[in-house]
Amino acid sequence: MDRRSFLTKAALGGTAATLAAPALAQATPKVTWRLTSSFPKSLDTIYGGAEVLSKMVSEATDGNFQIQVFAAGEIVGGLQAADAAAAATVEACHTVSYYYWGKNPTWALGAAVPFALNARGMNAWQYHGGGIELFNEFMATQGLVALPGGNTGVQMGGWFRKEINTVEDLKGLKMRIGGFAGKVMERLGLVPQQIAGGDIYPALEKGTIDGTEWVGPYDDEKLGFYKVAPYYYYPGWWEGGPTVHFMFNKAAYDGLPPAYQSLLRTAAQAADSNMLQQYDYLNPKALKSLVANGAQLRPFSPEILQACFTAANEVYAEMEASNPEFKKIWDSIKAFRSEHYLWAQVAEYNYDTFMMIQQRNGAL
Repeated sequence: MDRRSFLTKAALGGTAATLAAPALAQATPKVTWRLTSSFPKSLDTIYGGAEVLSKMVSEATDGNFQIQVFAAGEIVGGLQAADAAAAATVEACHTVSYYYWGKNPTWALGAAVPFALNARGMNAWQYHGGGIELFNEFMATQGLVALPGGNTGVQMGGWFRKEINTVEDLKGLKMRIGGFAGKVMERLGLVPQQIAGGDIYPALEKGTIDGTEWVGPYDDEKLGFYKVAPYYYYPGWWEGGPTVHFMFNKAAYDGLPPAYQSLLRTAAQAADSNMLQQYDYLNPKALKSLVANGAQLRPFSPEILQACFTAANEVYAEMEASNPEFKKIWDSIKAFRSEHYLWAQVAEYNYDTFMMIQQRNGAL
């Protein structure tokens, strides 16, 4: 290589290096957001979903995109998280959309409603059945952009001071129950209560409520419900696959560079998967621990489940007739629900059933 050729190439290389720095800086500007969670720090699995998102976006941008995570109560209460994001008090929140069903029942469809989809079905519908797009059509009217940010898997049916054997036993019972599942339970005589996670134990201990549902063994053990309400029922038919969401102030999200928007979508999906994996790993040990400490496992009777299913369908019929936003999303979920459970009962159900029999026989 002659000297002139070498100098020419070196100059070009130097120019490229000079251009790269401002281009990179433009692609990753300094952005600092605040995110308020609906959950206390003690619930490391569900609260931790927001920390996963924060860590990923920071690492991917060399620290230029920072999302500061605040627990419930540090900025606003757990049940005001979405309101704070919509009002731009914070740029983001990590919450469950059914907390806000009182504004419009359509909110609940993004998270979980009675007798809908399990976690795998919910994720399939959201990511490949247009669920994210449908829900965000509605969220745009609320000033928000929502992305799935976690799932607990099918939840437990909750803790009660006394046994619940019949539909009659539900009448007059005061129960903390999330979402508009409480509206279904009202038809069976139950009195639903909306209480944030950190306030449940004191209410149960004082007798302000007679029962509560929360999540499942791992989180429930941390909150200590077994100490004051020993009867632990399953399944939580109102939460077959509840999605936790990241919600972003729409103006703030729309103002991000496209690369940052893409990064948020990727990090949210990673946090979504990670949370379910954590629960699937941690719940088995926690369930054994709870039983060892006095929790008494009980299934809801077929009579109760059927009565609840019937009541839920009555509520849905009323919603469909009166709320076009609800109907549009619910029609999509229902159409996929039929297909999902057709497939689930073929290979998956039979394999799992066989393996469960082996587990019960001590062969695993």
